[in-house]
Amino acid sequence: MAETMRALVYDRAKDPWDESRGLRLAEVPRVVLDERADPSDRERVLIKPRFAGFCGSDRGIWFRRAFKDMILGSLDAEAERLGAPRDQRVIGHELFGEVIALGSEAARSSGLAVGDWVSAESHIFCGECHQCQVGDHYVCADDLIIGISAEGVFADYVKLPAKVVWQNDMSRIRPEVAAIQEPFGNAVHACTKVNLRGKRVAIVGCGTIGLFAVAIARALGASFVIGVEPVARNAEMARRLGADVVLAPGAGAEDYAHDPNLAAEVRRLTHGVGVDVVLEMSGVNASVNNAIHLVRRGGDVILFGLKSGNAIIESFDRVIVNGINLHSVVGRRLWETWHITRRLLESRDPNIHDLVWEVIMNGGDGTIVRLADFSFDRFEAAINAHPKVVIEL
Repeated sequence: MAETMRALVYDRAKDPWDESRGLRLAEVPRVVLDERADPSDRERVLIKPRFAGFCGSDRGIWFRRAFKDMILGSLDAEAERLGAPRDQRVIGHELFGEVIALGSEAARSSGLAVGDWVSAESHIFCGECHQCQVGDHYVCADDLIIGISAEGVFADYVKLPAKVVWQNDMSRIRPEVAAIQEPFGNAVHACTKVNLRGKRVAIVGCGTIGLFAVAIARALGASFVIGVEPVARNAEMARRLGADVVLAPGAGAEDYAHDPNLAAEVRRLTHGVGVDVVLEMSGVNASVNNAIHLVRRGGDVILFGLKSGNAIIESFDRVIVNGINLHSVVGRRLWETWHITRRLLESRDPNIHDLVWEVIMNGGDGTIVRLADFSFDRFEAAINAHPKVVIEL
């Protein structure tokens, strides 16, 4: 058995964070299950990835815009624990793969078997903190994130706790779509934070997760869906996925300010009221303020978009005086969100599964990149040209 495997890694020794971009295709030590060396392997599963989605988080790592502290801090912690340098992190957390081995406890208790086709929850929760004990595993106080603070799935093999592994029904989902259930689940969590049935909904930011949210909101019974998206390509995809109207935001008086013309047009489309629910999916400061100004009095704003640092909230008194409800969403509720995701993707009425494949993934044309053919320039061109790219391993 080979002692190494292929992997896409961030290597801080060769690529200082603030002076580089991209990932490297490298040979790294092959992961194995070895219960004698590591008793925790009893509860782990060894998986051979077949497809792995390239996420917005991975894009943030590629362009060095996000997760610096988490990656470097976790490498430092591992180096201290092992007493040896740790410079490489295998990236990636969106998985579709085959179970090839199980630890003794995982084989007994998980219901998994060699040959199962699986995906994975990206947050490895501890199971012991207060949040885990009350069922809020998705906000575990001591979690690890696959491909950021733990080894990721852009590799020939990955070892994961059985408790975060999800079994797929391959008679009902194609493998490329199964690989992106984790980010699809982000949009499911956002769209199920409040009841959308019969509601007028605006989705501010139609990147990958926002596009998922358009289709999900429609499937969950939203009566009118407005997309807000400046990129023409994404705006057209939002229309194909079910948005009734897609508007391009303009600039406010300051870089953080809302667009008054956008707010006026949404009021016009909703008979002067505003939408019932806004899903803010970009994290841009101006978009957060747009969301607050698009929603009706007493309405709900779902905050999913993430940017680090400070933000300015315009007219904060309006949030209180108008009774606007702000909800933050992170990750997926375990396993509630995954069960809803399964039902939405496996149903063919409405056929979100095929919409995801044909519209967001362009039927695989230009969106499937083989690891064996990895090239820095070709890969960067692909992730710049498409909202969703999947790596075939």
